[in-house]
Amino acid sequence: MAKELARELINAGVHFGHGVSRWNPKMEPFIFAKRGNIHIIDVKKTLRNLLIAKKLLVEIVSSGKDVVFVGTKRQAQKAVAAASQKCGMHYVSHRWLGGMLTNFRTIRSQLQRLQQLEGMAEDGTLESESKKQASRLKREMRRITANLSGVRNMSRLPGVVVAVDARKEALALREAKKLGIATVGLLDTDSDPDTVDIAIPANDDSIRAVDLILNELADAVAIGKTMVSARREPVQPRPRKARPSRRPTLARAQASAQASPAGGEAEGAIGVDKSQAVATVEQKAVENPEPAPTEPGPEQAKPEQTTP
Repeated sequence: MAKELARELINAGVHFGHGVSRWNPKMEPFIFAKRGNIHIIDVKKTLRNLLIAKKLLVEIVSSGKDVVFVGTKRQAQKAVAAASQKCGMHYVSHRWLGGMLTNFRTIRSQLQRLQQLEGMAEDGTLESESKKQASRLKREMRRITANLSGVRNMSRLPGVVVAVDARKEALALREAKKLGIATVGLLDTDSDPDTVDIAIPANDDSIRAVDLILNELADAVAIGKTMVSARREPVQPRPRKARPSRRPTLARAQASAQASPAGGEAEGAIGVDKSQAVATVEQKAVENPEPAPTEPGPEQAKPEQTTP
């Protein structure tokens, strides 16, 4: 696999550097030789750092963080957009606005403004404005779309910034370094490797070479997202056992009453109407009348007490 990738990179011209007069002395460890007035990049170092960058992306993306691909030069615009869309991440291919990371709240307000303008265009409010005002609003919408269309779904700061040509994207790398965000950069022989955490030496002017490297990085991001989705699989809840009710139901009360020694009386007492109960009491009173109180007779009179 590594040999095939190295062969593809060589065929894409990844090993051609800039002229000798334009080189940065800090890139000396990544230079293999000099042919005429052109430096030749060591492809082994390119392949080794590419594998290290892929492992870093897998670890960071699997932890739940996002990646932003940055490439505003003409040779990298299409490759950056294609790689980010392949793995479902964010990208900046037109212009890096100052403060896109350090002043992220203002960037979010610009995206809200873009949603407002798009809503006006859909419901016809934009056409009802005057010709001059409509032209100004359409120009504003085109400008925000060109600059921020790739990050309109980015709701938080990313975990990694991948830049093509670290010299041109120095502002983006500086903001990421200030916020402690990991950086991966494609560096030619005229760049400074100290500006990124992982430097991938490559010919950043070759469209095929940039496309190959970004595709490899996009595959690593996709693997990290797969690991995140595997961790977030929903767990089926255990079925709860039905708890017996503490209150006895009518059926339970009837069953317990029938099982008791006085079950017949209890069974007759359940469901008795109030009028029937009153009639029963009256009937018992007629059949067994209570004896009326009588006055005591003469024989029952108490003897008078005589004083001696």
